[in-house]
Amino acid sequence: MQHMKWIMALLWLLALLLAGWTLRQLPFAAISSTISALAIADWLWWILLNAVILLLAAMRWDVVTRALGSKLALGLLFRLRQAGSAVSFLTPGPHFGGEPLQLYWLYRHGRLPLHRAMLSLGLDRFFEMFTNFSVLLAGVLMLATTSTLAASDSLQIITVLSLTLLAMLAAALVVLRQPQWLTTRFEALAHRWRQHPRLSRIDSQWQQLGAELRTAVTTQRPRLLLALVLSILGWIALLAELQLLLHFLGLVLTPAAFILLIVAMRLAMLLPMPGGIGSIEAALLWSFQLLQLPAAAAIGLIALTRLRDAVVLLIGLYCLYLGRNHPGRSDLEHTNADNPPRL
Repeated sequence: MQHMKWIMALLWLLALLLAGWTLRQLPFAAISSTISALAIADWLWWILLNAVILLLAAMRWDVVTRALGSKLALGLLFRLRQAGSAVSFLTPGPHFGGEPLQLYWLYRHGRLPLHRAMLSLGLDRFFEMFTNFSVLLAGVLMLATTSTLAASDSLQIITVLSLTLLAMLAAALVVLRQPQWLTTRFEALAHRWRQHPRLSRIDSQWQQLGAELRTAVTTQRPRLLLALVLSILGWIALLAELQLLLHFLGLVLTPAAFILLIVAMRLAMLLPMPGGIGSIEAALLWSFQLLQLPAAAAIGLIALTRLRDAVVLLIGLYCLYLGRNHPGRSDLEHTNADNPPRL
């Protein structure tokens, strides 16, 4: 027990150091000068739109979890998602990194069986990433019909995104159709740890995971379709937020310029930099230069996006702090309290 306390203390120290480093990279002077021009109504609309974005993501996870036959409190899922997002933001590549923590909390706090926790998290991430790459691919295809991007650049990006989407679909089909094939591969990888009581049942876990996935696909299609719709609505909200920020800066872009801006920002987030620090700034400056827009406006947009990122990061760290203890009674009343976690 004392050993675990030391490990947790070190992890918290590392998280705080990473958070401090990330916050130090923010352009505070630009943020101060930019937000001073915002009216109260601007703040309210911006806060509301970001609240909708965060809520839609939690709602999608809730729908996926219900499709698997479990019911967790939406507030618990929101906290788990934001805590995991904070970890992802602080690790290389802001899209991944917090999943092991979320998986552990689904099992420990949500009291889900391990295979169902893996499936719930995996399906939610699949919907999110598949929608992200699909929208990016659609955006690049639109840009390819214009002279905004060079043909060679468009072809390379289209190829990478298409291959990524095909790989995701192939992985989903393998889990759905051939769980035994995965079981055999994981057994070979985990052979030396087969005596571990939890790893010794990896074969049954994959069988259960595959069976529940097939059941969900065949009997819960309306809910899975709703999860996809929520992912699309989340993207619409993201586009609306970018349009709102451009409005704050007095910028009116053509559809092609707007698509270029969102594609550049989202592709920059795929680079292995904590929080996209540096990569997003470079993408925005490059885009504004290509579109012959004022550099001051690019600095303003960077300031606004980084202010939002900082607030979301602080929310995630607070959720991370709350999650170090067990969830409240109101959360447990909506979990599988009469089905304790099992392997």
